[in-house]
Amino acid sequence: MDEMQKTKTFKELTMWQKAHKFVLDVYKVTEHFPKQELFGLTSQFRRAAISIPANEAEGYKRKGKQEKLRFFNIAQASLEETRYYILLSKDLNYISLDEEQSLTTNIEDASKSLNAYCYKIETDIHTLPTK
Repeated sequence: MDEMQKTKTFKELTMWQKAHKFVLDVYKVTEHFPKQELFGLTSQFRRAAISIPANEAEGYKRKGKQEKLRFFNIAQASLEETRYYILLSKDLNYISLDEEQSLTTNIEDASKSLNAYCYKIETDIHTLPTK
């Protein structure tokens, strides 16, 4: 039995917890971005980060494995988008090397956890008996 089957709420999922921590970290570092970025990079970075745990939460409640996988895939795409925003933020000198490394470590942890869930679902889909 996997973690998703044992949980009562999405908040108990390791992948969601890691993604949520990443969002909180993104909010902390973007607080110090230049004011002219409020509706630009700050907004985009936060939106993409929020999309990761939000889609994990929505996918958690979906009944079918294909439906779950669709939402988790959206989360994966948002995760990749945030990887770019980390790079851009560093190149624009909006974040320090330490902040870049911390965000990168956190997004890697979130990515590995999410990818493991997706792999498990894909494996389950392909091993279901055919009628």
